[in-house]
Amino acid sequence: MPNPLPIALDRSARTPLSEQIRKAIAAAIDNGVLVPGARLPSWLDLAAQLGVARGTVRAAYDKLSDAQHIVSSKAGGTTVARRPRKAAKPDAPVAPGSVVEMFRDLSGQGHFRMGVPAQDSLPAKLLARIRARAVRAELSAVTRTIDPRGELELRREIAAHLAIARGLECSPAQIVITSGFSGGLGLALRVLGLEGRRVWMEDPGFPLTRKGLELARLEVVPIPVDANGIDVEHGLKHAPDGALAVVTPGQQAPLGPPLSPQRRAQLLDWAAQTGAFIIEDDYLGELQLDGRAAPALASLDRAGRVIHLGSFSKTISPTLRLGFLVAPEPLAAQFADVATCLVPAPGPAVQLSTAEFMRDGHYIRHLRRTKRAYCDNREALTTALRSWSNDVRVAGLAVMLTLPDKTADVEIVRALLAHGLAPAPLSPWYFSPKRAQPGLLLGIATVPDRGVPAACKRLFEAIRAQGRVQDRMQGAPTARRIRKPAAR
Repeated sequence: MPNPLPIALDRSARTPLSEQIRKAIAAAIDNGVLVPGARLPSWLDLAAQLGVARGTVRAAYDKLSDAQHIVSSKAGGTTVARRPRKAAKPDAPVAPGSVVEMFRDLSGQGHFRMGVPAQDSLPAKLLARIRARAVRAELSAVTRTIDPRGELELRREIAAHLAIARGLECSPAQIVITSGFSGGLGLALRVLGLEGRRVWMEDPGFPLTRKGLELARLEVVPIPVDANGIDVEHGLKHAPDGALAVVTPGQQAPLGPPLSPQRRAQLLDWAAQTGAFIIEDDYLGELQLDGRAAPALASLDRAGRVIHLGSFSKTISPTLRLGFLVAPEPLAAQFADVATCLVPAPGPAVQLSTAEFMRDGHYIRHLRRTKRAYCDNREALTTALRSWSNDVRVAGLAVMLTLPDKTADVEIVRALLAHGLAPAPLSPWYFSPKRAQPGLLLGIATVPDRGVPAACKRLFEAIRAQGRVQDRMQGAPTARRIRKPAAR
């Protein structure tokens, strides 16, 4: 052992010192502090460390050996014995309605999962080589200055990319690298300090964003969404004192329409006139499959009220936990201070590798390939779904299947997980169960390579099965807008 064993001896206790040593070492083994094969100090060295007689430690080692806790050999010294591993403790249960339970309901593993990019279009080997170089650079420069806002190389690349792809001109000094979208949201809420104030949020809207706002002690006011995006007039009428609005203007999540030019102007005018702020969740960035992506809302902001949040979760991988925030220029220094003290950027390696991936043009080429693949996936999925139902529409990088009223979409999703299908239920995106529209959101990035019609058949079998369950519970049959597929 390179470090002394954590053994505390009580010389005033009635328990012999050798027994105290034995119990301490046995507990360290049982608790996993000493793993199988770990080398223990010789009984001579341990006696010197503890200030006891050598015979005392030897007696403890003999008892541990008899109990098959340790083994001794002339060549290998004294080591912890190999023993069967204990069964892992089950994950601690979560409270009903908790954020963890909500996240599980929204992010099962399988085909049609939302929120993750397609893996077959990602140049994994290239990324691995770039990441390896970045790790070596990080380890060889331990004395380098760390900027808590994030690596300058990455902030420069993001600024250049935003100017071209999102029409947003900003300096690297306005950009803070974050741990994904949630890290950016937390940073923004800390800086704004709006605890107790009212905040507009789209209804339906991302459940985890809503929960995050509530945990930040904001009063969330649901604002309906229509074909033009968030209904600003409704917000002005029902919550004119709102201090913040959280919106997805590029493609509304989950319904899909972009925020119309008129609504954009209304929203920006409201923020400028009242001193409110807007958090722009640019969750898909330029991944709009039909035509050129709409410009970022922040690109139209002339009053410094929009905080732009983006991430690489949908374009590279959510496992990077890498995002960015563009602060209004007057607030850039304040964002830098809070990031320095409370929300520092992720480690340099992931940032430097992403910067190189962008700088050498790989990121743009990857996005082009991804868009082509997603268009093909969307076509295959909508064609298969429409052979069963007319209630199908495209919603960003998902296809939304609307279900009859009062259908238990969450239960349908739980049933589908056992078959390797993981669409997201639509109803949890709504604030009120009374207004909630049941449905399924099927991610087009994770459409199966083969067997899309078979997967859709399994999907509708689960919907029908849940319908029969609900009919029995209600005591009367209800109409289902699902038909058998046309003969081929």
